Formats: sequence, C-alpha cells, structure tokens
Amino acid sequence: MNKKGFIFDLDGVIVDTAKYHYLAWKKLANDLGFEFTVEQNEMFKGVSRKRCLEILLDIGKIEATQEQFDTWMIEKNVDYLKYIENMDASEILPDVSRVLDYLKEKNQPIALGSASKNAKPILEKVGLLPYFDTIVDGNNVTKAKPNPEVFLIAAEQLGVNSHDCVVFEDAVAGIQAANSAGMISIGIGEKTVLNEADNVFTDFTQMNNTFLNELMNIDKA
Repeated sequence: MNKKGFIFDLDGVIVDTAKYHYLAWKKLANDLGFEFTVEQNEMFKGVSRKRCLEILLDIGKIEATQEQFDTWMIEKNVDYLKYIENMDASEILPDVSRVLDYLKEKNQPIALGSASKNAKPILEKVGLLPYFDTIVDGNNVTKAKPNPEVFLIAAEQLGVNSHDCVVFEDAVAGIQAANSAGMISIGIGEKTVLNEADNVFTDFTQMNNTFLNELMNIDKA
C-alpha cells in the first residue's frame, strides 16, 4: 500500500465552526449598525479573516481607518473564541473519527490545512489533536486559498510529494487550491457547488473504507 498524505480542512469538514464565525461576524455587523445574513455569510467560506472583514465593511458601506480595522478584527476573534469555548467531541461531523481512525490504522500521514488561526485549540477541545502529524493554519501561511500555499506546506511537513496528497475540502477556493497543487481533491458538500473536485461526497458517512483504500493506491502523477 502506498503512503499518501491526507490533508483535511477544518471548518465544515471536521467540525462545523462556520456557525460560530457567522455569529461573531453578525454581532460585529449589528454593533456597526447593519444586518448580516446567512446568505451573505456564504461569501466568507474558506476566506481569511482580513478579507472577511473587508467584505463585511463593503456590505455595510463602512469606511474604516487602519486602526479601526485592526480593532474590529480583534473584536470579532474575541467573540468567536467565546463561542467556541465550550466545544466538545459532540461537534465532530459524522464519521470523521472513523475515517481518521482508519487512516491511522493504515499508517497514513495526516495533516490539517486550514485558514483558521484557532485550529489547534479547536482540535484540542474536540479531542482530535493526536491524529494530526502536522497542523498548517492561518498562523503559518501568508497566501489565502485558492493559493495552494497551505497545502504545499502541509505536504512538505508530512514529507510527501504533493502529487501523493489527498485534500478534503468544503469550499470552492479550497478545491481550487488542492487542484493547483496537483493533489487529489475530495469535496465535502454539494456536487453542484464543488464540481471542480475529483470526487464529491455529502459527508464522510458516504465514504466507505474501500474508497479510502483506492485513494491510498491511486497514482495521480
């Protein structure tokens, strides 16, 4: 069996922290005097915190000094951290633990590749940190997805060629980043949205061990 590198995004793939991000952005929008809808929040998927705030201020038609911008970035994160404070294993998305267990059993290297700057504390809270051989998150990268930087760093840290890596993503930008890196892209979500992915599953309950075995033996290069 070949050794691949399996790289997981965090939000919407392992846990659904998107709802907490939304609540924190909504609170900031309300504090600034405007509404921020669930539909508008779709624009924030897989996007850096800085870019999210730029979009939010654009929605609210608000001009900001650099000082205000920096303050609001911090405020949003403080609120978000309060929301995730009580996360536990019940927040792990269906069958994620089974897939991680199976990959570990087969001695496959596992990485996290996420824009989140809070990836490590979240993995600790839900009890999944020991599964990951390396964590590459918003603290380690300068270029946001669809730039493949986060996945290329993860592959390097796993000691695996990028063509031997498999990426699990729920955002279009993440799928594009994986494809740019020459990796196998597996979309978690809607096929109509993630149609650039090599394969798409609604969630991990749809992904059996036979498919995981195929991923381990595939040669994309």
